[in-house]
Amino acid sequence: MEDYRVKPHQKIDLAKDYDPNDYGEWKGKKAKGVARLTELRAELDALQQVLYAEHQHKALVLIQAMDTAGKDGTIRAVFDGVNPQGVHVASFKVPTQIEADHDFLWRVHAQVPAKGELVVFNRSQYEQVLVVRVHNLEPEKEWRKHYQQINDFEKLLTDTGTTILKFFLNIDLDEQKQRLIERIDTPEKQWKFSPGDLPERKLWWQYMEAYQEAISQTSTEYAPWHIVPANHNWYRNLVVAEVIVEALKKLDMHYPQAAEDLDQYKKDLNEEVIEKKGN
Repeated sequence: MEDYRVKPHQKIDLAKDYDPNDYGEWKGKKAKGVARLTELRAELDALQQVLYAEHQHKALVLIQAMDTAGKDGTIRAVFDGVNPQGVHVASFKVPTQIEADHDFLWRVHAQVPAKGELVVFNRSQYEQVLVVRVHNLEPEKEWRKHYQQINDFEKLLTDTGTTILKFFLNIDLDEQKQRLIERIDTPEKQWKFSPGDLPERKLWWQYMEAYQEAISQTSTEYAPWHIVPANHNWYRNLVVAEVIVEALKKLDMHYPQAAEDLDQYKKDLNEEVIEKKGN
């Protein structure tokens, strides 16, 4: 999985350096990969419970991708069965008027995890150097400032106890076409298709350029990017789950110290006498 991690400020070429069809060491082992994902979900559930109970660490999982790459599907597959008490998903769509009246990080900062929480960002602050750049919503001299602002923001989060893991789900142009056609042809998926997807698709290479620079400028030791092969859903999910579980294990978390005299409390419970209602 380390092969998918982008070194700090590493120059990348998504078309040449990263294969969306890659299987790593799992080529021809889909059944075993799916079984491994089941194991990882159990591990993630256990780790998240300790994270919540210990109430010391915070975890932020950030997912970016082109349309149809599977942001929602990844979140469902990886976090299936995890206790929702300490996990929530924040989705960032077109800013509301109130959000647009603040700096671009204002709405993002409001969603970051508190102690004991694991938060998943479906899109994120990176829209400000992706959509804003591709659609010329700000002058270049303005959106270029955001790289350092994002790095400073993420450094603040990590300095205050947040583990940040950033994933770009990497599909190719042909795969996106097939998935868009599948949405149109499948009645239960038609609601996911938007006519606006097609004009955005025509800007594919502009988005690739924007992603390449954003990832290169903001992959750091404290908040690394992982470029995940995403043409095959099962492998995409496996990679994301492996990276998250490994990162949480490194936190070396423990359940809080139990109360003293537990045996006495148990004895008291076994011997308790509770008066009937009304007495």
